[in-house]
Amino acid sequence: MAGETGEGVARSRALAVLRIRSTASAVALLPAAAAVVLLVGGATGRVGDSWDALRWSVVGGALLVLLLAGAVAAVVVRARPAVSPTVPVAESSAPDLYRMVHDLAVRLQVPTPSAIELTPDCDSWLEDRRPERAAAGRRGRRQEPLAPVLVIGSPFMWWMRVAELRALLAPVVAGTGPSADPDIAAARRFIRGLDAAAGVAAARPGGLARPAYAFLGWVARLLLRGCRAHAAEMERGVAASASERAQAVDYGLRIVAQEQVGLAYAGWDRLLTRVALPAWRMGRWPSRLDAGVVAALTDLSRRDRLAEGFESRLGERPACDLLEEPGTVDEAASLLAARLFHGGPEDHGPDWSPVDWDSYPEEVVDRIWRSEAALLIRVLDEPGSAVPRPERDRPAVITVQNAEQTANAESRSGAGLLMGGQAARQAAVAGAAELPDEIGRATIARVIDRLSRGGSEELAARITGHVAREEAAREANRRTATGTPLAPVYQLLPPRTGRELLTEHVTAMVCCAAVDTAGATAGLDWLDGPALLVNGARRADLAWPVLRLVENGDAAPLRSWLTAVGVRLEKPVRLV
Repeated sequence: MAGETGEGVARSRALAVLRIRSTASAVALLPAAAAVVLLVGGATGRVGDSWDALRWSVVGGALLVLLLAGAVAAVVVRARPAVSPTVPVAESSAPDLYRMVHDLAVRLQVPTPSAIELTPDCDSWLEDRRPERAAAGRRGRRQEPLAPVLVIGSPFMWWMRVAELRALLAPVVAGTGPSADPDIAAARRFIRGLDAAAGVAAARPGGLARPAYAFLGWVARLLLRGCRAHAAEMERGVAASASERAQAVDYGLRIVAQEQVGLAYAGWDRLLTRVALPAWRMGRWPSRLDAGVVAALTDLSRRDRLAEGFESRLGERPACDLLEEPGTVDEAASLLAARLFHGGPEDHGPDWSPVDWDSYPEEVVDRIWRSEAALLIRVLDEPGSAVPRPERDRPAVITVQNAEQTANAESRSGAGLLMGGQAARQAAVAGAAELPDEIGRATIARVIDRLSRGGSEELAARITGHVAREEAAREANRRTATGTPLAPVYQLLPPRTGRELLTEHVTAMVCCAAVDTAGATAGLDWLDGPALLVNGARRADLAWPVLRLVENGDAAPLRSWLTAVGVRLEKPVRLV
């Protein structure tokens, strides 16, 4: 209706949802009403004996409908919707944060959220836990319903300043006003119950109970379709009402805070996919992800012209100062993020352990490079993986055995006396040691020679197979450890192609060679993840030479890069 306030729209749509609930109840009671009419008519003599068959058929049908309706209603009422995974924050551990939220609620003239929890995500919302908490309240002689829980994205607590967080939370806290409306609260409980009942029916067991669960799912989905449009309008009305109520609270600052939301989301996404995910794959979880967000976004503000000037805000009081022990909360949120996106200790075994940022280069980056380089060498050592050179391109290199025989013969001859038998032997053996396809030789020279002769598709396929088998083995170990199938976790990145995997493994081999022979070190780039440091500076120019070798077999750019850095191509690297 034109001119109607957001809260008025929300209440009217909530009443529409409740009318659907009442209609469903009336339909369920209609056979019972017909049965009562027929029974009363028979008792008073108004309905003759000829109606007995119909009367008892209707009574039996009414009892069946009442039984089914009661069962559906019981499931809807008792079904508990999924609760968002969060880190609870007790009032004793964050009195300043609770005080700020309470003052905000008082100024907005809405109920104060009943609790505050953090989530490892860049979002904030209200979550109604009323069914569980209301039951606990009745046991404690407390009848009034509690306000919803305020869930705050943990990256906001570390990146945003106190004033920005207050402005950002104003419209969220304002949403507790419509939530306290009895009609809106009842409509939301009904919809959540239907949604949970549909989920229960979807996971229905087999056997005799299967038809009953199928009927439950059909009824729940039918009612949800009827409520969908009204529920969407109701939630839009609630959001509009909260926005209208929060207009007078820090409106100008809220625009600035919204800019920081987008920046925080970008930094959080890069940190998870480029920094946290490699560590999770190695069985380690960074214990200070939220602190890492600040470092990542500070770097971004220095590199990106659009983010220029945002780091000047860092002199103001950060919102994490509202917590008594921010480090402990950050660790709990970081572990929860690891569980959500990659699984927890129960999925990965006893090696699943935290890692701090100072140890990340050595315990994560270097281990990743060594393991990937070892897999690349193992693939090169597999039978049939070598690509023979054409006869005209083969170097005049002899085997060690033939080299020694030749050197011995030359040492007994006059030519050998002139050259020196020992020198000839050393030269021949050294030449044989540089044979590119020598089994077990972990040198970057061997890798370059192999790829420059082509066949990268075969190597990519072999590496892909190894990675897939390792993932399957880890999944089997996790299932053995937990005893139950694992729930799927969120996919942060799409599956890597064989060409991408080969490029990663060749890059890892180059980095290992640079660390072992040229004094380079493993490092961490907050936005790009593992990094190679040469003379303390990050070398970001390695990607193109490696890609040129993998895709085109052109080794010249990579050889030039290795020469400039001072890498010794023939020296074996240390593998894990």
